[in-house]
Amino acid sequence: MSTEIMLPKLGFTMTEGTITEWLAADGQTVSEGQPLYAVEAEKATQEIESPASGVLQILVAAGEEVAVGVVIGTIS
Repeated sequence: MSTEIMLPKLGFTMTEGTITEWLAADGQTVSEGQPLYAVEAEKATQEIESPASGVLQILVAAGEEVAVGVVIGTIS
């Protein structure tokens, strides 16, 4: 079973954000709670932790802007 990684809503008015950097590579094994990627929204950048342990599959490349709630990767 895979876990979807969705762009979270980090601020009250946030509707979209930019993935500034993936802190783990596609296909890498990650652990729950490990810093996974950085997102920039509303003039601030924040690191987001992995919601699960497993193998990361990146669906949205660094530098892309996406809407809140969009699936940006999976962990299986």
